[in-house]
Formats: sequence, structure tokens, C-alpha cells
Amino acid sequence: MTPAITLNALTKRYGGVAALTDLTLDVPAGSIFGFLGPNGAGKTTALKILAGLSRATSGTATIDGVPVGVQGAHRSRVGYLAQEPRFYGWMTGRQTLEYVASFYAVETSRRQVDELLELVGLADAGDRATKTYSGGMRQRLGIAQALAGNPSVVLLDEPAAALDPLGRHDVLEIMRRLRGDKTIFYSTHILDDVERVSDHVAILDHGRLVVSAPTAELVASAPGTVRVVLIGASDSTAASLAGLPGVSRVAPAGREDDEWSYDITIRDGQTRLVQREVMRLAADAGLIVAANRQQAPGLEEVFLSIVDKERAA
Repeated sequence: MTPAITLNALTKRYGGVAALTDLTLDVPAGSIFGFLGPNGAGKTTALKILAGLSRATSGTATIDGVPVGVQGAHRSRVGYLAQEPRFYGWMTGRQTLEYVASFYAVETSRRQVDELLELVGLADAGDRATKTYSGGMRQRLGIAQALAGNPSVVLLDEPAAALDPLGRHDVLEIMRRLRGDKTIFYSTHILDDVERVSDHVAILDHGRLVVSAPTAELVASAPGTVRVVLIGASDSTAASLAGLPGVSRVAPAGREDDEWSYDITIRDGQTRLVQREVMRLAADAGLIVAANRQQAPGLEEVFLSIVDKERAA
């Protein structure tokens, strides 16, 4: 697919600290593209450069083939939602959208503003002052203002941050409706959401691109995982499980009464070996195995595995 966003060796330094290093990435037009990474990985920095709010130290970026710059022509093609959106509290939601739209070289009619408010679920609150909005309502208004100039590319920095499950669901539905018509490039820590709506994902760590791939392909590459539930385990059991052949990672998954749950990440092709070794360990320690089953891999397993490998290198 034709890229809507192209980054080529993009680098950003703050003094002696590198926030981004040689970031090269293509974002397909019309896609929902999840931009992932731990805190401090450089995601917000990259989004601000694309939005024209920060200048790269070196490298280039384009939006729809137009070079990105702080005062560049690309800005008419971009809508941006900051991680913590702020609005003039005395303005209504409708006035906020009209105000933002005035910065673009397009005219936005009342009908179009009504459509934006409807899209983000604020039709009944559009004439209320934004200071009366809840956090979830402000987040929805933030998405609407990012769309106010009818951009081709929408940049969203943590669009579902601090939202309850219903609010997150609504935000994902908005993104789904925009797929194909807009390119959505967004950062998030909520990996379940990424797996549900994103066509492509990229993982960044310490300012460097670790991997970029279609979401389905990346999930299919996930290491095997086994959920183990042991009765009579103790605080030292996780360490014992981690020492078994074929195990690359053990994550305690909870405890209820005397049942201890663990998620075990398996090295390639060794699931059956690990399940046998769990049974042997339990028998030697006098534990009862309540569950020892393989689980379908998910994006979280991929993410943790990739970041762990990157940091161990």
C-alpha cells in the first residue's frame, strides 16, 4: 500500500540524550497503525515531530509525500490529539471545534460540526462549556478536534488513556469508523486494544525501531504460553518454574485461596517438554496441578518477548 507517513532515519536529541535514533518507518494509507513501546521509548517525540510541534535533529519525514516541518505545508493534512488534551473551559464543545477548524484552509459548516459531535458521542453535550466535561468527554472532544480540519492523517497520543472500559470501547469504535477514510497513527500502552483494531504495529524501545509488521503476522510469531495453576505453591515456586528446561519467562498471574496461577512463556517448539517438567516439579514438591494448558498467543506476549530480548542483547 502507498505510505501516508514515511520516516527516514529520523533522529531527535535533547543535549546528549537521544529520544529517537534513525527511526525509519512506513505507515500505509488508510490503516490503523499502533505505535508501541515502554515509557520513554520516544513515541510522543515522534508524534510531535509529525504534528509539526517539534523539529527533528536529523532525518526526514513526509505526510502524503509532503515534507514535514515546524511551519510546513504538511500541517493541513494532519490532525493531532495530545496525550492530555486541554481546552478553554469557557468554550462549548461546538465552539472549540469551530475554533480549531478556523486554523485550516477549509470552511467547516454547522452540519459538519454536528457530524463530528455525533461521531464522538457528544451530540447532546456540544453546547455545554468544556469545563463541565468529564475526562472521557474531553478525550472524545480531543479526537473530534483532531478531525476538525478534515485531515488525511490523524495522530493520536494515548487516545484511550485514563478511560474506563466503556470509554475505551467508544474510542475504538470511532477509530474503526475512520479506517480507510483516514490514516490513524496512534500510541498506546493498552495492547488488547491494539490487537483488536490495528492493521499494523511498530514497537519502539529506547528511541530505536525494534519491529514493524502487520498485526496478525506479529501475533502469529508469538512464543507459546502455558497457564499453570498449582495448589499448595509458595513464593519460591515461580523461581522453580523459571529454572525448568524450555522456559524463557514466568509471570505470576494471580492467587485465589491456595491456588497459584502462572503464565509461562515457552521457547520455540518446547511446549510439551515444559508441560511434562511442570508435572515432574509438582510431584517432587507435593503440589497439586489444577491446570496445565497451552494458551493462544497474544500481542502482549509478543511485546514482552521482543522488549526482553532487546534489553538482554
